[in-house]
Amino acid sequence: MDPLRELGRTLLVLGALCVFIGVLLYFGGKLPFRLGRLPGDIIHRGQHTTFYFPVVTCLVLSAAVSLLFWLFSHFRR
Repeated sequence: MDPLRELGRTLLVLGALCVFIGVLLYFGGKLPFRLGRLPGDIIHRGQHTTFYFPVVTCLVLSAAVSLLFWLFSHFRR
C-alpha cells in the first residue's frame, strides 16, 4: 500500500478519535454516569487531605481503549 495513503488513513482515524473524545468531554455532564465518579472509585477525605483513586474509572477506560485497539487491528487486516 502507498505510504501516503496509509498516513492519510491513520490521520483520519486519529481525527475521528479526537472528535469522539471531544464530544464525550463536551456532553459528559449530561451522561447518566460521570467518569471519575463511578461507584467503586476510592475517595478518602481526611481532616486536611483528600485521597482519590478512580479504580472503576480506570478499568472502564482501559476496557474501552483495549476494545478500540482491537477493532482497529481487526479492520486493518
